[in-house]
Amino acid sequence: MSDQSTNPTPSPAPPTPTGRPPKVSGRGRAAGPSSNSNSDSVDIPEFEPFGVVGPRGLPPLTEFLDIWDVDMMRRPDEINKKRHHTVLYNSENLIVRRGQEFEVKITFSRAYKPTDKIAVEFVIGSNPQYSKGTYIPVFPTKDRQTIWEGRITNTTDNVVTMAITPAANCIVGKYHMYIAVSTPYGIRRTRRDKSRDLYILFNPWVADDAVFLDDEEEREECVMSEMGIIYHGAFDDVAERNWNYGQFNYGVLDACLYILDKSEMPITNRGDPIKVTRKASAMLNSRDDEGVLVGNWSGDYTYGVAPTSWTGSTDILLTFASSRMPVCYAQCWVYAAVFNTFLRCLGIPARVVTNFYSAHDNDGNLKTDIILDEEGRIDRNRTRDSIWNYHCWNECYMSRPDLPTGFGGWQVVDATPQETSDGMYRCGPASVQAIKHGQICYPFDAAFVFAEVNSDVVFYSRSNDGTMEPVKVNQTHVGRMVLTKAPGALTRRDITDQYKFPEGSNEERTVLVKAEEYGCKREKSSLPVADVDLVLPTLEISVGDDFELNVEFKNRSDERRTVDTYISGSIVYYTGVTSSEFLFRNPTVTVGPNKSVKETVVVESKNYMKKLVEQANLNFIVTGKVKETGQIVTAMKVVTLHNPKLTVEVSGPRKVNEEMMATVEFTNPFTFSLEGVFIRMEGPGVMLPKSKYYSLITAGSSLTWTEYFTPQRAGTTRLIASLDCPALRQVYGQVSVTIEP
Repeated sequence: MSDQSTNPTPSPAPPTPTGRPPKVSGRGRAAGPSSNSNSDSVDIPEFEPFGVVGPRGLPPLTEFLDIWDVDMMRRPDEINKKRHHTVLYNSENLIVRRGQEFEVKITFSRAYKPTDKIAVEFVIGSNPQYSKGTYIPVFPTKDRQTIWEGRITNTTDNVVTMAITPAANCIVGKYHMYIAVSTPYGIRRTRRDKSRDLYILFNPWVADDAVFLDDEEEREECVMSEMGIIYHGAFDDVAERNWNYGQFNYGVLDACLYILDKSEMPITNRGDPIKVTRKASAMLNSRDDEGVLVGNWSGDYTYGVAPTSWTGSTDILLTFASSRMPVCYAQCWVYAAVFNTFLRCLGIPARVVTNFYSAHDNDGNLKTDIILDEEGRIDRNRTRDSIWNYHCWNECYMSRPDLPTGFGGWQVVDATPQETSDGMYRCGPASVQAIKHGQICYPFDAAFVFAEVNSDVVFYSRSNDGTMEPVKVNQTHVGRMVLTKAPGALTRRDITDQYKFPEGSNEERTVLVKAEEYGCKREKSSLPVADVDLVLPTLEISVGDDFELNVEFKNRSDERRTVDTYISGSIVYYTGVTSSEFLFRNPTVTVGPNKSVKETVVVESKNYMKKLVEQANLNFIVTGKVKETGQIVTAMKVVTLHNPKLTVEVSGPRKVNEEMMATVEFTNPFTFSLEGVFIRMEGPGVMLPKSKYYSLITAGSSLTWTEYFTPQRAGTTRLIASLDCPALRQVYGQVSVTIEP
């Protein structure tokens, strides 16, 4: 025997695979394919024989009942869409809501007899099964009913009107419908016809549905309204941004269902609003699943649309559905607005909410830390936490059978990617009631939202040896005000009391103790209150203005006080992140006993204009050290500079299907030219999104843009327009218009 037999030559290593790995299937683990796409379907055979067909085939079936025609009663002027509040959807298919009866008319080859065995079959997904709720036969007789109810309401000659009531917890999505007739030899049914496809949505009008909302005014606003107002700016200088949710526009419903398909959400989970909203919260951002929107806070939007330029959700959703790629770019209000469209489109009551001074990225720790040096000046290198001037999220309405009684109702969901939740960038649904009462142990992400509205701002004095000592705690700065649009009006509603009890109340203290039991940490130091107060004025300033900042020092003691003061003015993003400092003063201010003194600081536009970032926020922080007591005094103020406005006017007959004209006008008020200018305009029911590009608007010059449009439906609506360029963001205009039938 040779040596080679005992020492075999080593074989070469297997080649390293290149390219993307193949998608792993469930074969060997599951008996059939998983059904996780509403767009995938299977055609049910037109004839399903009972047993084996003999060599001679089937006899002629002419003597048995045959189906000649099926009328889905799907036109907007017919009864189904009116009863189901779906008239506004721009779709030729029938759209109904679950838990509520709808009708179809079936024309047979002869008059229907009670002995005839017929069924209306509904199929969703690629692997329909009765046990999974993805294949549902509906029978007309009381002695044979399934999870969906059926009954015959009218019989005229050969025409039978059958009423069908989908279960109030059935799967939401696009179904295929077939009419089936049983013969002695097998089941004959209609062939697949796209015109008989129907959409079934959540139903906030029906008490048995998990999204039932027993308030008609609120339902009208949070399900049916297409025009929204999103609040931004500062809590003492609130600005409004109009938004066209466009949930009824052509293609939007299919785009919303595609979002769930893209997430590979099992079809069987799509009747549960908790699972749908949690999955969609992850899918609306692109961070870990190639979802709808790419977030960008950099100020550079060269390869997409600036977040401040969007005027509605339609373009975003249709672009995502057609390109199968994430859309660029978004910030918090864009995420919230598009998520709102998704929720309302599927029938889940939803609204956009703005939290002013929103604590972020603190992972449930109820402290936002600001570090001062020994002299009382902010140490910007060591101050890492930031507070967003405002943050937008969504509330959606649903029962929470997974939580104790009382925690249903409004739930926070947030698609802005901040922190991961169960491994994905998403947030919610978190019960607003749980947040208010400190029950932050309940799913999902209640602790995170609780911190956004309840964090303390803690100022630490850092000595040269690195030790830090808390010197001031501001418990009222974060979560200063929570706003949403009032139902049926163009005004805002303050819903802060739905998130927290009044500051300093016994209930608030009890809630904070409860939150601490679940792991939230607060600053417990008992700090003496300084006897000098700092007050910063509320200012309304336009971009490019010079102005005065009057800092008031109030001495509440009976002795003179001397304050070494640091006044800092910084350009900040709306996320609270500092871009650059444009102003610094360090006056020493002397205040007599029980007196007040104002220190005036002149702010010149030439110092801030060239450094401005989008949304034009100036952040003033004043800190000081009282010489006589060593106490630290602080005050903070965000000034949002007001932009010029667009003028929008309409002219024409103001009637359905008659052409009108919209005109946008803008004058550049600055001493410099505006380059790369995009203007957008749209309005629900009257104008689909349109845009115009101008390469240059010179200083002091004006532009006029005119577009023709044809209103598609009657009623009062709005046309909204935006102007956006790298040097000037967030310029808006709008006009109300009433269209007659």
